[in-house]
Amino acid sequence: MNDQRLRLDLTALADEVTSVDLRDRTLRTSRRLGIQRAVATSAAALVLIAAAAGTAFAIRPDQSPPPLPADTPSVTASPSPTPTPTPTPSGSAGDTPGAPPSGGSSTSTPSVQFGKLFYGPASVAQVKIANLRSWRPGDSSVRLLALPDIAFRGNLSVSSDGHRVAWVDDNADLVVADVDGSDKQKIRSSVDPYCVGAAWSPDRRQLLFRELAERGGPGRHGMLDMRSTEKAVRWWTSELEPCNAVWSADGQTIAMTIDYGVTLYGADGTKKRVVPGFSRDGWQTDDVVSLAPDGSLVALLRHKPDGDAGDVARDLRVNVVLDTRTGKQVSLPLGGRTLHQVYFQSDGSMVVRVKTSNGYAVLLVDEDGRKISETAEPASLKDMQILAVVD
Repeated sequence: MNDQRLRLDLTALADEVTSVDLRDRTLRTSRRLGIQRAVATSAAALVLIAAAAGTAFAIRPDQSPPPLPADTPSVTASPSPTPTPTPTPSGSAGDTPGAPPSGGSSTSTPSVQFGKLFYGPASVAQVKIANLRSWRPGDSSVRLLALPDIAFRGNLSVSSDGHRVAWVDDNADLVVADVDGSDKQKIRSSVDPYCVGAAWSPDRRQLLFRELAERGGPGRHGMLDMRSTEKAVRWWTSELEPCNAVWSADGQTIAMTIDYGVTLYGADGTKKRVVPGFSRDGWQTDDVVSLAPDGSLVALLRHKPDGDAGDVARDLRVNVVLDTRTGKQVSLPLGGRTLHQVYFQSDGSMVVRVKTSNGYAVLLVDEDGRKISETAEPASLKDMQILAVVD
């Protein structure tokens, strides 16, 4: 009985020990699996974090490249060049839309420019009063003050800035006014309306005129100071007979017609030189139209004694430009067309008027004789002539 009891107690104890062992093993196994799972989860998390960090490091904008080995050539990356816009070429000075190209291969814009042109009627045989007009290539023509026919016939003069006009009226009075007709003033009486009329100096300070002669003798030439209150006159000392005075832009030379030709004078009336090539039986001229800024060239109408000498009125047509020292003719780029008028500008360039099939065109020619541009005149100026060109 006691043995059996002992056997049963031992069996129960063994069962208890086995049960505890299994529970402990189960607990240990479960703990080990948890630890492994935790470790695995942590490792995975670390892998993900490392991957994310690596990606962020890889895409960081201010990342510096890893150092190259010492024997690896260094290459510096240059930014891609930004395309530069192609500049729009500018047209030549004086060129007007619709005008023929000026020619030449220069890419720079010439500094030569058209001035303002002043026009009057080419013929005043049928009119007593006419309007002065102005025009600059690219603009419309403008109608200015009305003037008597005697002003257009021989003595009208436009100041170098294009603001004032001087002329001698039928009463032999020297008159000055703005080009729009305002501020009209009588300056002096007994002025010859045909020989010299009134000629503005380039600085607009003086007017060269010729006093009417008494008892048929030669009249005096005088320089009237337009800036003095009393309009003082400085008289030339010698009694000269030249007419049709034209100033050079430098103010040093005055070209006048005398003895069938042209003679150059200083502003004080001192004779400088005679332009060669004119004589009683050879070439002659009655009017000087324009003089180069330094007096080296002159534009005029040259004719033979029995040729087209015009009438008693001033003739502003031009058929030659001459060297004032040699008398030789200067070639102009006319393109086979007939020369009609030439005016020198203060920079030495020329405004050259030529006859076309439809009227007239004006060429801008530089001081070296090269054509810069060409523009057709408005049809409204077809029956008029250029009286002056100002800057």
